Amino acid sequence: MPRNRDLDRRGLLKVTGASVAALGLTAAGCGGGDGGSGGGPVELRYAWWGGEPRAVAIQKTIKLFEKKYPKIKIKPEFTDYEAFWEKFQTQASGGNPPDVFQNSVAFLRKYDKRGVLMDLKSQADAGNLSLKNFRNGVLTAGQVDDGKQVGIPVGANTMSLVIDLKVFKKAGISPEFGWTWDEYFKALQKIQDTQKIAGDTGYFSIMYLYDLYLRQNGKAFFTDTELGFTEDDLTQWWADGLKRVKSGLVADPKKIEQAKPASGLSKGLAASEFTWDNFSVRYEGEGDSDYGLAPIPTTDGKDTGQYLGSLMLSAFSGTKHPKEVAQFIEFMVHDPEVGKIMGYDRGILATTEQYDAYKPADKTSQGIADYEDEVAEAGVLGKITPHPSGADVTEAAFLRLGGEVAQGKTKPAAAAKQLFSEAKAAFAG
Repeated sequence: MPRNRDLDRRGLLKVTGASVAALGLTAAGCGGGDGGSGGGPVELRYAWWGGEPRAVAIQKTIKLFEKKYPKIKIKPEFTDYEAFWEKFQTQASGGNPPDVFQNSVAFLRKYDKRGVLMDLKSQADAGNLSLKNFRNGVLTAGQVDDGKQVGIPVGANTMSLVIDLKVFKKAGISPEFGWTWDEYFKALQKIQDTQKIAGDTGYFSIMYLYDLYLRQNGKAFFTDTELGFTEDDLTQWWADGLKRVKSGLVADPKKIEQAKPASGLSKGLAASEFTWDNFSVRYEGEGDSDYGLAPIPTTDGKDTGQYLGSLMLSAFSGTKHPKEVAQFIEFMVHDPEVGKIMGYDRGILATTEQYDAYKPADKTSQGIADYEDEVAEAGVLGKITPHPSGADVTEAAFLRLGGEVAQGKTKPAAAAKQLFSEAKAAFAG
């Protein structure tokens, strides 16, 4: 799933008034104890990754929860993406993970396999957590084998194509649902010829985009246990990408790297970029142009291969307070006031209660909501591709090796062979 890492770490959302320190949040400490001894209040540890804007918003939601449930106290823990999972790995190995924590599809099977994740259906059956009113089938993103519900979505997103509206308009290009990859690359060529900039920032190193392409062709990036494509498939994908870098159709990867942490799209190095739709809020803050969401190109003129990804909340299977954990998750995903506070920080709100309660005040957020509605109405959304244990390591390898191909450091065939080798080791771990 979408990691929301780029948006979080770059601090693109402005925060005024309260700071993390002023709110008393625990940024790095682990903390522990159930807080329920001696008849006192129950204490739950709640951990997430993200930047200060998310931390401020989540602290507000915690205060609302504690007001409704005065006998349950929440101890927050947060950090950035990489540090979160490094710490979580240690906590899980020591049998001391947080009671509730932010999660994504890339880690579900990994930690379910290790017995870390609670099957929240038991708490739903007990009446402590509702599994109803989730939009567009996104609840399935938190399910693993045999329908175990090990994650509860807080937001939804889908892959999209973000375009520089001014450049596309000057080039006379109006993307529509059902356009093909051939039409997309012809459009990029027209942009290069008429506007004198590259058409794309580097599509071929994005694992989730390649997954859509594979799904359009009857395959998928992952099966339940391994990769769902061949070395030859990937060699061809990367070879085509390298060819387009050399022709200038795709932006110079060195310039893209130099532009970081900003995007090559917002810096005017290219006219389009594939990313998760809710990440598109970053471009208005970084760039000087106008940006919009365009449809994913297709193989057959219809099937985009898209699905809804999600950030979600999971629970520790060994928590001493399963009922209270379920009540907390229930509040965080269904309460309308929480939806108003969180907005689209973690994707389009997953439940109807929160989605209906939050009214986007800015054009970009409204555009994201409209885009997901349009994709859903088009009838192209499928079920999310399964992610086996080790998917997180595989995704990082795909990004790294795709970058090496783009820079000419590794030949496509050699990079594909290396990806399969690293994925095999990750799946066995």
